Amino acid sequence: MTFAELIALAAYYDGKKVQAFPSFGVERRGAPVESYIRISDKEIFRRDHITNPDYLIIVDPTLLNNGDILNGLDKSDFFLINSKKNEDEIKRSFAIYPDIKIKSIDAVELALQILGKPIINTAMLGAFSCLTKLISMKGVKRAIEEKFNYKGKNIVAKNLELAQKAHDHFDPHKQFVVVPGEQDLMIISSDKMIVDS
Repeated sequence: MTFAELIALAAYYDGKKVQAFPSFGVERRGAPVESYIRISDKEIFRRDHITNPDYLIIVDPTLLNNGDILNGLDKSDFFLINSKKNEDEIKRSFAIYPDIKIKSIDAVELALQILGKPIINTAMLGAFSCLTKLISMKGVKRAIEEKFNYKGKNIVAKNLELAQKAHDHFDPHKQFVVVPGEQDLMIISSDKMIVDS
């Protein structure tokens, strides 16, 4: 739910109309929770659940064990998942439209590196911003600042860093940086790794 609120806040700060609401299903500890978000340039009058999303975000990779989780996705829809598996591994697990866009990120590992805890909301937020362009990083930053301000500047700064790192993970301009005049060569032999500049 926090993640849904962050997306909605970021979209709001980008000047969009938003609607966000959860669906708890079976009320038991550990049961999956669904959250729905509508983002539009116009007023939103619908209040029903979303059955055919344009974007699906899965924050718990164990939910992939439920073969019905991708029901409702159509051609050219998009889903983002927090997973150690790459996109090809995930795509082989399901009989889905071949042109559905799948992107995965190990948000838990990023969160552990930066926050020291497996709290992935802001990592997924940064990734979603980069991949969809539905929300800007400016909106993302404002949303994080508003949502976590009460926890102190250090927590806000770490969550901003986490969102930016996840965003940069998918940004082709930041994945490989070539510095003129500098070349690195890596040679891997059977017994050791040698790095030479």
